[in-house]
Amino acid sequence: MEKPVTKEHKLDNGLNIVVREDHRAPVAVAQIWYKVGSTYEVRGITGISHALEHMMFQGTPTLPGDGFAILISQHGGRNNAFTGDDYTAYYEELDASNLPISFQAEADRMTNLVLSPEAFAKEIQVVIEERRMRTDDNPQSLTWERFMAVANPMGPYHHPVIGWQDDLDQMKIEDLRAWYERWYVPNNATLVVVGDVNADKVFELAEQYFGKIPARPIPPGKTKKEIPSLGEKRIQVKIPAKLPYAIWGFDVPTLKTAEKDKESEIYALVLASALLDGGESARLNRNLIRGSEIAASVGTYYDPFKPYSTQFIFTGIPSEGHDVEALEKKLMEQIEILKDMLVSPEELQKAKNQLLAQEIFEKDSMSEQATLLGLLETVGLSWHLADEFSEKIKAVTPEQIREVVRKYFQPKRLTVAELVPEKIN
Repeated sequence: MEKPVTKEHKLDNGLNIVVREDHRAPVAVAQIWYKVGSTYEVRGITGISHALEHMMFQGTPTLPGDGFAILISQHGGRNNAFTGDDYTAYYEELDASNLPISFQAEADRMTNLVLSPEAFAKEIQVVIEERRMRTDDNPQSLTWERFMAVANPMGPYHHPVIGWQDDLDQMKIEDLRAWYERWYVPNNATLVVVGDVNADKVFELAEQYFGKIPARPIPPGKTKKEIPSLGEKRIQVKIPAKLPYAIWGFDVPTLKTAEKDKESEIYALVLASALLDGGESARLNRNLIRGSEIAASVGTYYDPFKPYSTQFIFTGIPSEGHDVEALEKKLMEQIEILKDMLVSPEELQKAKNQLLAQEIFEKDSMSEQATLLGLLETVGLSWHLADEFSEKIKAVTPEQIREVVRKYFQPKRLTVAELVPEKIN
């Protein structure tokens, strides 16, 4: 497959720009990514990046109130935003001819956001309600939150993106104003455009709307390494719930933190996840759900694009008549099989084909393309990795998968969080 035309450029004020031309439809996706998320926060202001994301839709003197959303909607587009551990991003999807509207509006709120105490008083209650619905009233989400806190006792992923409740209760508009002024500057942002555009013309347009915004010093980055694990960690979460549930996580590196010349380990971990949890025929489904019928559900999760070391995670709900202990035993047996026996070439190729097909499917979406490019740039990797992924996956061998599982899936690297249901009143 021919690689799409992708160009990058940096304005004098430090704004990073990545443009990928995709001429299949007369539309464009514009995203602006700020290098700030929950990993930048400290106790006392956790959740502030997400709260500020909400306030970014509260208007500027030029576009007061809901003016931003109304403007995009009037031009047939849609917009939204998302906050993660390592970033906050805003996007517009619209007719390619309306790209100047997006740039003008984003440049406006990069510098002229109105942060009124009245609007904040209402919006922070929206955030608190969001936390209540998505976390506090969701047993699995609450277990996940506690798992992350225990698995990352001193690391950057210790606290949740939405923030701890008491920090939200004490948050002030002055906190958000300082956060906005510190991080929302062009030299801390990446502008990504994917669509029916000409890259050079997009650079000119970016210069027109963003070029005059002055750069400002941003706080220097500091090392955020997790303390070494000295043994297995386990917790129980006892709350009202209908079903038991558990999370098992092994400490693993990412592309950003892998040892020098060991990036192949990361792609081997990606394939290990696909082998275990890559659909109906994957090992966990085949052996734990359909085979032994010990699990009602089971899956894996691994994000290789984190800027800090993370966890390779298994989640599971035991089937009726079984408990978490029995499910864990069967799960660990599957891990031991990966350690002891090489994956057959046929099974490995099937997993590779699935990952490659998923990549092709994602490239059909301009939004998915833009999100991957923006993510890679924001976490300190390169957008070029998006185009190298398939070749890296194709190169993984059965031996590499066995070795990486042996190296990282060890008890001393394991954290377990078990949801123990209490009676629902």
